[in-house]
Amino acid sequence: MRVAVILGIAIAMVAGIQGYTLKPSPAVQLQDGTVYFVQPPRLVEAVTTYKEVYVWGATYYFTLNLPENAGEPLQRVTINQREGVDYVRFDLKNTSAFEGTSSHEGQKLGLKDATSDGKTQTTTLVFDPPVPPGRSITIALKPRQNPSVSGVYLFGVTAFPPGEKSHGQFLGFGRLTFYSHSFNSIFSPFGW
Repeated sequence: MRVAVILGIAIAMVAGIQGYTLKPSPAVQLQDGTVYFVQPPRLVEAVTTYKEVYVWGATYYFTLNLPENAGEPLQRVTINQREGVDYVRFDLKNTSAFEGTSSHEGQKLGLKDATSDGKTQTTTLVFDPPVPPGRSITIALKPRQNPSVSGVYLFGVTAFPPGEKSHGQFLGFGRLTFYSHSFNSIFSPFGW
């Protein structure tokens, strides 16, 4: 895998020095048929519309950037809750994805499937059609309710190219922090 990536970078550098126009990078496929991104997507941000515990109506946004030289489109994304006292359950019927960011929503993207596994605390989204390289996209997940316990909640994000044997690339953690307000702080500006 590393040899293929290094070789791809070296070829791109030589072609650039010699003045050739570079075409999108072909995917890396191992002998056993496993497909990898040449340049994996990047988790840009994770934000929520409401940071208070127990709140209904929040949306959690996960923005990804799929580089031009990814070599493969983006077929599937998994979001796995790795930390946090409460398990956050999502309303998958109201899950959506679109080009752009949470503050600049663009064209809607097709989702073939959205599923959740309570045992592994993993939500899986399958794009239809797959998202081509060179796009920034945002996944909008609506929790049934924000957690009831305040603290830091980490969501691991993994991206997969198309294929029966596609290698998932872990993109990092989306970190969301939820706060609780004491009874006194609601009624006093000084928190008495």
